[in-house]
Amino acid sequence: MSVLASLALRTGEAIRGIWREVTKFGIVGALAFVVDNGGYNLLVFGLPGAGGGPMRSAPVRASVAAAAAAMIFSWAGNRYWTYRHQHREKLTQELALFTFVNVVGLVITAGTVYVSRHAAGLDSVLSDNVARIFGWGVATLFRFFAYRRYVFVAP
Repeated sequence: MSVLASLALRTGEAIRGIWREVTKFGIVGALAFVVDNGGYNLLVFGLPGAGGGPMRSAPVRASVAAAAAAMIFSWAGNRYWTYRHQHREKLTQELALFTFVNVVGLVITAGTVYVSRHAAGLDSVLSDNVARIFGWGVATLFRFFAYRRYVFVAP
């Protein structure tokens, strides 16, 4: 096989591998999003017709609880599925790094809302949601590359 053909074959395999990883990462992230938002709505609003959830008077605590559940789900999904062949031996070190990366992601998302509100002077529902979606996108890219490089590394 020629060098050029070999290089083309390896490049194709690398691209397929990264797309598999991106797809798995995206599926885990989408499910974690459902856990977060679904959990929050169940905790605050309850099931339809139930008259409210168990944390209806504590929406901030409900948001923290739902986000924590989603983060744990995301860690497990990424560790045991997306990056199952490349996770750390020391579980506590991996979980600490994962938590740190997610806190940075949270700051990125909150930061875009802060900039929208305080630097740009925008305060509509639309501007908040655009800022959050933009921040979520940037934070997702940050998480993907940080997970690959720092959190889930091959032994």
